[in-house]
Amino acid sequence: MHTQDGRTRRRVEWNSIMDEIERLKKLAGVGEVSAGNSMGENLSYTGTAKAEYERKHNIKRGSDEWFKLWFARPNQTGEDPMPKK
Repeated sequence: MHTQDGRTRRRVEWNSIMDEIERLKKLAGVGEVSAGNSMGENLSYTGTAKAEYERKHNIKRGSDEWFKLWFARPNQTGEDPMPKK
């Protein structure tokens, strides 16, 4: 059986499946390596700066100040996790 443009149904179904797989990959972010998806931070530098700040200000692990330092979302909330620089 052929469709109007001459391709077989099986071929059309295969292309449809492959298109759906590619769409799902794009939604999942699979295979994409792009600096555009980053929030602009080098996590190594950020983590080192936070660890130095923690030592300098004698912040105890598990304290409210420690959680604010390590889990603040400045890009979302605008809060400054290191106010005492």
